[in-house]
Amino acid sequence: MSVESINPAGRPASGAVPRVLADLVAGAGAGVGAGFRARARKEALLNVALVLGGTLFLVAAGFIVIPLPFTPVPVSLATFAVLLTGASLGPVRAAASAGLYLAVGALGAPIFADGASGVLFPSFGYIVGYVLAAIAVGALARRRADRHVASTVGASVLGTLLVYAAGVPWLAVSLGVDLGTALALGVLPFLLGDAIKIAAVSALLPSAWKLLNR
Repeated sequence: MSVESINPAGRPASGAVPRVLADLVAGAGAGVGAGFRARARKEALLNVALVLGGTLFLVAAGFIVIPLPFTPVPVSLATFAVLLTGASLGPVRAAASAGLYLAVGALGAPIFADGASGVLFPSFGYIVGYVLAAIAVGALARRRADRHVASTVGASVLGTLLVYAAGVPWLAVSLGVDLGTALALGVLPFLLGDAIKIAAVSALLPSAWKLLNR
């Protein structure tokens, strides 16, 4: 699928369905007629590659950490990767990427931040939240929320809140603390960093669409 097939409104030239950035690589459907099976097989392989690429991006971003001495939750780029992956891949691929990341790490591979694995550690709930955030941000991007700064900010804020919504209760139970303490340990230290990540995502995605639509 070529960039030229995207019209200035960010839709396919045929007016079929709104696209996310990954559709420029994998296409939005194999179409009909001669070569249908070959195109479908090629698009399936590209989609698998995109999902695996998204998972590897999450792994790499999760390894970029800044430990904080007063909380078991490290600062990492994983949330940034989740927001960018969700918007770029769309809800299905992004959910598969984040779900694969969760599953492989939960089964014992040391791919989470600080080389963590399994499920019995305080910040595992945030990883569950990554899957929720990937789906939500991807669904909004499919509705063109990633075309403009304001709507990208809104989608990114929602995704970040979903990460916290899953992460904070797990943190509270894991540490045996009340909700207020969990918020102090698992939210407040990260607000500035999350604001920077949201700003970066909200600058990158609309800029990418503007370049593609020139």
